Amino acid sequence: MLREEIMTNHQVNQPTLRHFIWMGSSRFCLAGGVVFATVAVGQGGLYQHLGVYGAYLFWTFLFMLLGGALFSSLIMGPNRLVRSYSLFGLGFFLYAAAWVAAYFTVRGLPGEALGSLLGPVLMALGFMMVLGTRQALSKIIAGLVIAHSLGYFLGRPLLGILGEQLGMICWGLIYGLGFGAGLGYALFMAQTPLAE
Repeated sequence: MLREEIMTNHQVNQPTLRHFIWMGSSRFCLAGGVVFATVAVGQGGLYQHLGVYGAYLFWTFLFMLLGGALFSSLIMGPNRLVRSYSLFGLGFFLYAAAWVAAYFTVRGLPGEALGSLLGPVLMALGFMMVLGTRQALSKIIAGLVIAHSLGYFLGRPLLGILGEQLGMICWGLIYGLGFGAGLGYALFMAQTPLAE
């Protein structure tokens, strides 16, 4: 029933891949900037009051909160906001769990690279569970891994170039632009008949 509603909605509104990528990129740029700004100005205090893992849990929750709100208009069908929060709640939690596990187990750049592979894969699987489809799963995984890695690793050098605070915020913006494009791509591919 929901799939039929989405198909009808698609035929009326004709969302485009370009629209989804643009909206995903611009909105997650905002989320990345906000979250990385809290890292830039509050990391020490968060580590002191919440511990390292508590701080990472706080940042994960912040991404889930912002992602659910900012991406709800890209969710097709009824109950967009609730479904968007379900999507980002599960998807981003799985992403963060995999990324943090890889980063703290392997450490350094190899840990970041492993997290950039495993995190988006688990996020894609979480998205598929919430959306109730396996449509275009391999394309979604590839899109998320590539977009995440581009945003993360293109932004990472800014930390050394611009200094800890400004560099961290700019890294968050670049991370958000890249990963957000992948998120928009994933949502389009998972919800539209064009992706089949």
